[in-house]
Amino acid sequence: MTALDPTAPGPTAPGPATPGPATPGPATPGPATPGPVAPGHVARPAVPEPAELAERLRIAIQDLLPALRGARGEHGDLTPSRQAALGALATQGPMRISALATRLGIALPTTSRMVDLLDASGWIERTPDPEDRRASLIALTDPGRELLRTVRREAATRLAARIEKLSPEERRTLYAALPALESLADSMGS
Repeated sequence: MTALDPTAPGPTAPGPATPGPATPGPATPGPATPGPVAPGHVARPAVPEPAELAERLRIAIQDLLPALRGARGEHGDLTPSRQAALGALATQGPMRISALATRLGIALPTTSRMVDLLDASGWIERTPDPEDRRASLIALTDPGRELLRTVRREAATRLAARIEKLSPEERRTLYAALPALESLADSMGS
């Protein structure tokens, strides 16, 4: 196992603990300079600053998005923003257009036009809001749900082909990072 493998086991040999690598304090930028490492110990990298993580994650996601989106026009009029709207409805259930606009972070008139297009495609339906009959709720239809499943399955297949090219160690590292990424995604959705 290497020092960067997060799944590596801890010490296996009994005996007194030896100090591990030096870790930088808050004022020290960059990774720690490893000190002597006792046999059986795994050197852990220093915790990077949030700004550095954010920038590297942003770049990685931006570079991955084309593979996740697929070919333009592959599914008719399903643009990335319309797919995001369908995904929000699949996750959150029926909602008002204003709630969808807030969730997607786009203007209400833009969301309203997008909802009209999704409705015309048969991917969503409008029903009266039981709390206010003047308003309506929008929800996925069965064809919309099936389209979303298909698009997500295709994106996962494309991404799996790229992941397959990673080394086993890189795949283990990516797997170990998933809980943190999922937690980050959950916190951004709320």
